[in-house]
Amino acid sequence: MGASIKLSFEEMWEKILDCDSKYDGLFFTAVKTTKIYCRPSCRSRKPKKINVEFYYDIHDVERAGFRACKRCQPEADHSPNRELVRKVVTFLVNQYKQKLELQDIANHAGISAFYLERLFKKETSETPRTYLEKIRVDKAAHLLKTTDRTNLEICYEVGFQSPSNFYKVFRRLKNCSPSEYRNHTRNEVVQ
Repeated sequence: MGASIKLSFEEMWEKILDCDSKYDGLFFTAVKTTKIYCRPSCRSRKPKKINVEFYYDIHDVERAGFRACKRCQPEADHSPNRELVRKVVTFLVNQYKQKLELQDIANHAGISAFYLERLFKKETSETPRTYLEKIRVDKAAHLLKTTDRTNLEICYEVGFQSPSNFYKVFRRLKNCSPSEYRNHTRNEVVQ
């Protein structure tokens, strides 16, 4: 695979708990006790956190002695365009803080903007823009849970250009405002 994504262990752990298919193929979850590796979206029972290792490359996880999960089949590529989509998703995950236009993403992928949008939507059921918004909101949610930064600081940290857009997109994806989300997650920790 090309460039690897930049996610912390905690962020990858959150992705597997959420069964987040946006990250399929970008990293693999290896369970030390069963010697099985899975996609982030695998619906199998979640392992204990201490038994998990993450790998960015399928060849590395297999060389380490892990075998593919029979349920999620992480070794199977289901589409001829999957590698291009992985390249675009990796770019989006690594560059989410930047101001990105569709043409910037298309230039990175080496295809036209029109073709990129059509192909990406066919493969992921969403546009590169909505995908990027989800990545930014995921990052914002992580920062809201783990830091005391203000909502405005987080807004700009994760790449939104305006607070109003940040609040609108966050509410659409999380069904609450960033402040409500922070309060809700803090209340969960206390209980």
